[in-house]
Amino acid sequence: MFGNDAELLLTIHRSFAAELQADAARDRLARSVGRRHPHGWLSRRHQPARTVDGRR
Repeated sequence: MFGNDAELLLTIHRSFAAELQADAARDRLARSVGRRHPHGWLSRRHQPARTVDGRR
């Protein structure tokens, strides 16, 4: 399949570069879509508990 080591290394390099480009494209897409806000019980927005609560 490969005539010499240089062809093998070039093939490995190209496949790795393609994987890196696919990962970068996936990350860009994830950033452009945004994140959904977490919802709690009955689809209400989850309010994170405060560490310091004035009602003690």
